[in-house]
Amino acid sequence: MKLVVGFVWLLSWLPFRVISALGWLLGNLVAAVPSSRRHIGEVNLRLVLPDWTPAARARLLRRHFVAMVQMLLEYGYCWFASPERLKRLMRIEGLEHLRALDGRNVILMMPHFTGLDLAGLRVSMETPVVSIYSVQKDPWLDAFFRARRLRLGTGIIFARQQGTRPTLRALKDGYRLYYLPDQDFGQRDSVFVPFFGVPAATIGGLSRMAAVTKAAVLPCYPRREAGGYTLVIEPALENFPTDDVVADATRMNAVIEAQARRQLHQYFWLHKRFKSRPPGEPDFYGK
Repeated sequence: MKLVVGFVWLLSWLPFRVISALGWLLGNLVAAVPSSRRHIGEVNLRLVLPDWTPAARARLLRRHFVAMVQMLLEYGYCWFASPERLKRLMRIEGLEHLRALDGRNVILMMPHFTGLDLAGLRVSMETPVVSIYSVQKDPWLDAFFRARRLRLGTGIIFARQQGTRPTLRALKDGYRLYYLPDQDFGQRDSVFVPFFGVPAATIGGLSRMAAVTKAAVLPCYPRREAGGYTLVIEPALENFPTDDVVADATRMNAVIEAQARRQLHQYFWLHKRFKSRPPGEPDFYGK
């Protein structure tokens, strides 16, 4: 693993366009090899884009593999790039929406797009950020990831296993929560609401935490471009949350779907977003 980290450090010295070209080459190679991840991507795209032809979905999936490999090669920027270089690599559009909420609790709603880790590091340079992470099984790797995430001294992180209390306390203390709400964590604490027209197990944590802390919710997403990324921060959601968790989850998914449709190849399609099913529905991912 240390050799991998060393290789990523070497990659961090390469210009963004070189990383893009290398990712394009490797991504196309990976996309051509049958794998469980490719199967998951094919199932997801067939569910969410039923009106597309198989050939069109295959082209989109190939572009997605390229974007994912590019993201992996870019981790050297997250781990080792200087603050000045990070600002050049990740521009911010809509920062005024965050600035307008100075003095208020804020949740930055970040779906799973390529570039999300670079975006989290970048926004922490504008405002103190708290985020939640998954503990790695390898203690050395877990310690390394923690150190790299905290290297700028602009945020704090809590393990998912610690629950939400430390995160809520940090949010009330002035940290802005960088929150990723759009994966399938099982039926517990979830409701089934549409995502691209497909019932998806969706956690209600966003509306519950916003209600408890009276936080404004700002949807955001990173957009990969030719020379770097742009972190798009949208205006705060109005009349959110409500006292209806299902309605809030439905609205959240609609916002994320609208973001994803602007850049379909950059949204995460390689995880089992529709793994949990309502009673009586079959598993989508069985071969």
